[in-house]
Amino acid sequence: MGDVAKDLASGTLGGAAQLICGHPFDTIKVKLQSQPVPLPGLRPKYAGAMDALRQTLASDGPRGLYRGMGAPLATVAAQNAVLFTVRGQLESLFRPYPGASLEVSQQVICGAGAGFAVSFVACPTELIKCRLQAQSALATSGPVGVAVKYGGPVDVAKHVVQSNGMKGLFKGLIPTMAREAPGNAVVFGVYELLKQYFAGGRDTSNLGKVPVMVAAGVAGAGFWLAVYPIDVVKSVIQVDDFRNPKYSGSIDAFKKIMALEGTKGLFKGFGPAMARSVPSNAACFLVYEITRSALG
Repeated sequence: MGDVAKDLASGTLGGAAQLICGHPFDTIKVKLQSQPVPLPGLRPKYAGAMDALRQTLASDGPRGLYRGMGAPLATVAAQNAVLFTVRGQLESLFRPYPGASLEVSQQVICGAGAGFAVSFVACPTELIKCRLQAQSALATSGPVGVAVKYGGPVDVAKHVVQSNGMKGLFKGLIPTMAREAPGNAVVFGVYELLKQYFAGGRDTSNLGKVPVMVAAGVAGAGFWLAVYPIDVVKSVIQVDDFRNPKYSGSIDAFKKIMALEGTKGLFKGFGPAMARSVPSNAACFLVYEITRSALG
């Protein structure tokens, strides 16, 4: 197998492991991010992460925590193909010879480039996912109190295209890029830094599973610490009504969140995101490293 095929196979399996471990946390995060600000004197639909979890289980059962997973799972091959293949090709530009280890700063650059490239796949995937996850917290532009109900990922895509054409699937592309490029720079930089620390040098080929999982988990947490407010802006834009939008763009969304809720509005759902990041990224990178090593 060539390097591209190896990265594709390894990234696909790693991404599937990440989704399975982390999607329930992501569902709660998106519900908290996208719920409307209540009118004065009224309580929000969800008082916090645990309340959102209880309501989701009560209304939809455990399946509700995996709502919206179909879209990212169906495209995990494409998304991880782009992320890990672009990263691998950028790494090859820095290597003086095949198999040479890279410096942390070089991994940061490779991560940023891969993050920028993957944004074009991540944006439509996450728009579909977010609209499925958030539908119980949002009202349609139709009868008051009626929740948006989609039949599944394909139904979401049809509604979006009918409302705003193909460009509607790329709503939120700018904040997606603003999240993915620096976020993945942090992930791959921190991951490599910790691996080299645990290995006592730049050769990390003999690291055990536990150090790899720790490095990946910490790197995943670093992603959200670096870019979480951008993710909030992205989510509210992607679940916004196409026919009667609240936000004209990323800057407008940021200003309105700050005006209505202050800084705390930019960190809605931060707890579930951080709780998700460690196990999901540990699973992703562990499966990726094991598969990549097995393929040679």
